[in-house]
Amino acid sequence: MTDTILYRFNPWWESYIWPDFITREGYLQGLLSLKDTRDIVLLTGLRRTGKTTLMKMVIQALISAHGIRPDRIFYVSLDFYGLEHHSILEIVEEFFKLQELSFSEKAFLFLDEVAYKEGFSLQLKNLYDTFNVKVYASSSSASVFRDNKALLTGRERVIEVLPLDFQEFLKFKGLSIKKADSHLLESAFLKYLETGGMPEYVLTGDPEYIKQLIDDVIYKDIISRHNIKDEVAVRDFFRLLMERAGKQLTLNKISKILGMSVDTARRFLNYFSSTYIIYTVERCGKLNERLKSPKKVYAGDIGIRNAVTGMRDLGAIFENLVFFAIKHKRPCYLLKNGVEIDFFTEDKWLIEAKYGQKLTPKHARLFESIDAKGRLVVDSLKGLQALYNL
Repeated sequence: MTDTILYRFNPWWESYIWPDFITREGYLQGLLSLKDTRDIVLLTGLRRTGKTTLMKMVIQALISAHGIRPDRIFYVSLDFYGLEHHSILEIVEEFFKLQELSFSEKAFLFLDEVAYKEGFSLQLKNLYDTFNVKVYASSSSASVFRDNKALLTGRERVIEVLPLDFQEFLKFKGLSIKKADSHLLESAFLKYLETGGMPEYVLTGDPEYIKQLIDDVIYKDIISRHNIKDEVAVRDFFRLLMERAGKQLTLNKISKILGMSVDTARRFLNYFSSTYIIYTVERCGKLNERLKSPKKVYAGDIGIRNAVTGMRDLGAIFENLVFFAIKHKRPCYLLKNGVEIDFFTEDKWLIEAKYGQKLTPKHARLFESIDAKGRLVVDSLKGLQALYNL
């Protein structure tokens, strides 16, 4: 390992002009609020939602606003060629040696793509137990964090970075729309429904960017990681997932369509879920109902969904956004006598997504019959924005 590599990763150790970041204030302030805690902060989420950029923003703020010496801040991307034969502990020790820091001195470590290192959870635990460090680490794999979590129990704080919401989309687009120009807001929202919230794609509009992101997830996170030989089956499965976004997914049906076993279909579903490119929602009810009933599927980003299916079925796209707004409330869906209510949250809010539509009489009767803390029919941008304050 050469000192040159570490200096390239940490240009603030010398003279450095920071780029003009477009800040995602909620995430940035949340990460900075944890700077004095002992918790290992695990940043996770779909590829290219901005985890690395958020780390750089935190570093900039630590130096410029919180007075942390640049030589006490260390960033490294652990998937970098040239570091593959070195453990996390060896790389961190090299940083301490390079900056002539004692192990008792407080340092901030930013470990990007931490899951590329075998046994990373044990190494993070060792850092936590033996060094005076604040650790921010990232990975794009949910299953990796779940599988290794036992070693970090009580030591970690997991923060999922989602695609841009509509307000962030406006900020990235440089749009500030006055109330008098509400018609422009609706126009921008329709553009958001088409584009989605992947930060770089919002800035560039380059369709090749989304195609490359999909390829990276399919090849790097699924085919390569799980040693799958049938690439066509994985791609076809993904297309069907995007087609079913906002709808129930029956594994028996999808396995027949693709000519694979139900077990293989279930495995593929879990693989895609672990990358955050899809989310699943269970049916409300007792445990056996939850396990036996089909799950509803939502795309990890509506722009990715539209790149695969085309921009059609605005109702399903809008429902996907409603899911993101209440995802933290752990919703399930209700199904009774063939009538479905989209979401019933853990804190007992009943929510139906109806973009520009009204409830049918049958839906309305079921909607009013459920014992709930509150009921919302979300049929517009205004209703969607209100969910974030629920």
